[in-house]
This record gives sequence, structure tokens and C-alpha cells, in this order.
Amino acid sequence: MRRQQGMHLDERYVPYLQMAGLYHLTRLNESWFRLDESLVSAFVECWHPEMYTFHMPFGDCTITLQDMAYQLGLPIDGYYVSGCLTNFHTYIKGGRPSWAWFEELLGVLPHANCIQKFAMNCSWFQETFGELPDGADEPTVWRYARAYIMMIDKSGTRIHIRWLPYVARLEDMGGYSWGSAALVVIPVHVTRGEQPRGEVSRTVTTASVVDLLAISWIQTRWI
Repeated sequence: MRRQQGMHLDERYVPYLQMAGLYHLTRLNESWFRLDESLVSAFVECWHPEMYTFHMPFGDCTITLQDMAYQLGLPIDGYYVSGCLTNFHTYIKGGRPSWAWFEELLGVLPHANCIQKFAMNCSWFQETFGELPDGADEPTVWRYARAYIMMIDKSGTRIHIRWLPYVARLEDMGGYSWGSAALVVIPVHVTRGEQPRGEVSRTVTTASVVDLLAISWIQTRWI
């Protein structure tokens, strides 16, 4: 997950984001946190991937599930996030092609040159769903809200359709432990930033949860 860029947080999305348990996360933007690459890089260099901890002069410390709830406002109770990583080829309940389901949920299909296997370019998402039209009816708001939520996953330059089973039913998304899911990927991103040293700056700029959580966690606990 990462701060939205190129997609306006329309107030009409708010009820759906609250329903999904992600509203607080979407409000964490540059007005709340300024990314200090030097500070984050210093912590990345203290990272021990074998133990998933930061090695400090006074001992080891790490980001916890409590931090996911307190810093990012993500739900940490409920169902675990599973299935989206493997069951995206077809719609589980109907066996329909995944792209047919995509069109049903979002009302449009990406151009062929915007698709790579089961992912589409972020730029297409931004251009297509960047601004909710004035006077949009409720089904349209639902579609744009789904797109906005899918754009939260910006750990790369493409959006994967594996999230379709979740955005299909926004009313159920809040029942999942998104904080637990986010906590699992943090060591992966921090470890990528730890080696090689020359890649640290690029990683802290593009890593998703690490940008937000690291700044909040560092400022709250150490500054």
C-alpha cells in the first residue's frame, strides 16, 4: 500500500473506504508525513533480515502489529487475507474469465497495450479513474471507489487483478486483517532496501507501506 498519486480522494468515496476499513490509510499523505529519505535509509541500513529487526546501539527493535493499527489505522482483527494471490485466473464462484469479471466490477477494460498477463499499468488506472464525474450515480461511485482501493497497492508500476475478490464486496473488506497482511510484506521491502546499498534511495521512494509506516514509527518512537 502507498499514498495515492494521480487519483483524487473524492468525498463520495469516503463511505466505501470506511466500509472497507481503509479510510484512515488513504488520508495519510504529504500533509501528514514528509518523506525523509536520509532518515529512512539510516534505519534500513540497521535492518537485520535474518531476525526481521532493526539493530540499534541499545538492542533490537521491530515494527509490530500494534503499530499497523496505531500508525496506519488498519484493522488487525478478522479474517486473514488469502486466496487473492493464487485464485485470480478465474472467478471462484462462477468460473468466468477474470477480465470479464473486471469489466463487470469496474465498467471498462484496459487497452491491450496496457495489460501484461494479469496486471495493468498504473497510468491507465489514473487516466481512467482519476476524477469521479459530477453527478455520478451510485453504481458509478462504487466502480470508482473500487478502482481507488485497488490503486492503494502501488508496490510497482502495475495493478494486479488478484484483488478483485475483495473489491467485489466492499462491505466485507472491513472484516479482514489488513494490518496483518501489510505487516508481512514490510520485511520484504526493507530487505530489498538493505541490499545493495546503492539501491536504498530508490527503494524508500517506491516502497509502499514502508514510506508511511517508517516515518510515522520513527517519529513517534524515536524523535
